[in-house]
Amino acid sequence: MQTKKESETEKKQEVEPSKVKEHKEKESLTIEEKFKQTEEKLLRTLAESENQRRRFEKEVREAIDFGGFNFAKETLSLLDNLQRAKISIKNDQSFKNKEDLNKFLKNLEVIEKDLVGIFEKNNIKKIQCLKKKFDPNIHQAMLEVEDDSLEPGLIVQEIQPGYMFQERLLRPSFVAVSKKKKTDKDKKQDNKGK
Repeated sequence: MQTKKESETEKKQEVEPSKVKEHKEKESLTIEEKFKQTEEKLLRTLAESENQRRRFEKEVREAIDFGGFNFAKETLSLLDNLQRAKISIKNDQSFKNKEDLNKFLKNLEVIEKDLVGIFEKNNIKKIQCLKKKFDPNIHQAMLEVEDDSLEPGLIVQEIQPGYMFQERLLRPSFVAVSKKKKTDKDKKQDNKGK
């Protein structure tokens, strides 16, 4: 014969069939939800990896296209120094009477042309600015020149040439820009403001 305790335990262990069915439905919903969550995570991961791949490709393209940017920027000082040396030697009185001066200057010009040729082959181009309208994106105004015969904002002198590396600004052109002469009326208004 069963004891009272044993019979109660058996009753507890027996589960009604309707409750078993409800429990299985809850598990299946949970599995479907888990599947949807996993699917969403997978789609996010795939999108993230695709975005990362695109960023990497863009960085590689830029590294190839603009990898020499810093080198080109530093190399401009070579050209500047060569041009300054040429001007300095031409203007030095102690060299003017030397017969080999012209040969030396011609050699400097050959080196300068070679360097400019190398720049052009590598998409480094000089910015043409004389008699053009001042553009703050590629020009840097160093001084203003009063001249009523010229349109204001016109570049009248190039102090130091600027260069572009493909579509990027390597160095702005240092320029002198024209402006209208101040009239006596303008000068009086300036003095009142002080």
